[in-house]
Amino acid sequence: MGKQSFLVIGMGRFGRSTARTLAQMGCEVLVIDKAEDRIDIVKDDVLHAIIADTTEERTLTQLDMASFNAVVICIGKDLRASILTTVLCKEQGAKRVISKAQDELHAKLLLKTGADEVVQPEHDAGIRLARSLPSDDVLDSLDLTEDYSVNEMHVPKDWVDKTLSSLALRTHYGVSVIAIMRDGVMRVNNNPAEKLQAADTLFVVGDNAHLQKLIED
Repeated sequence: MGKQSFLVIGMGRFGRSTARTLAQMGCEVLVIDKAEDRIDIVKDDVLHAIIADTTEERTLTQLDMASFNAVVICIGKDLRASILTTVLCKEQGAKRVISKAQDELHAKLLLKTGADEVVQPEHDAGIRLARSLPSDDVLDSLDLTEDYSVNEMHVPKDWVDKTLSSLALRTHYGVSVIAIMRDGVMRVNNNPAEKLQAADTLFVVGDNAHLQKLIED
């Protein structure tokens, strides 16, 4: 399989973070922003960097949109530019468009005008923080769908030295441990008869209602 290729539009903090992370993962990344100073910040970290206005159709017609695995539109507060760029990318053949939204209304407009997915970084970060606050054990939370998530959590004190088979988490809580981080190593194929250690980090998947019950118990 060849390298994956991504187009990231908008080089604010979120766009730069997205582009740099993709590049660090070995992906080919093209970035676009109409501000030269923003392009200068990131140009040495990615494969290609272009100064251009993506609300002008000719900018996007010069690119082979279908060649990108995904287009990530990280335009900030300019609602018109965000929506128009989303529309134009889809019209030019983008296979998958992921657009950043400022709020729920913006998100709805993006979905109606062609975005395949919408992210709300501050909103999503707020949800993850809120889910982690009620319990000292929960480190982070990642949404898989609207109803299902993965919680990263410490081993609860009353689970230490117990095995996954004896805890029967699926039966008692409706959740499953999909991975264990131990001594800095991620383990995905765990022996259910092996005892959990106090320093372990668990990655637990389940629907949000059951995960909440797990936190509360």
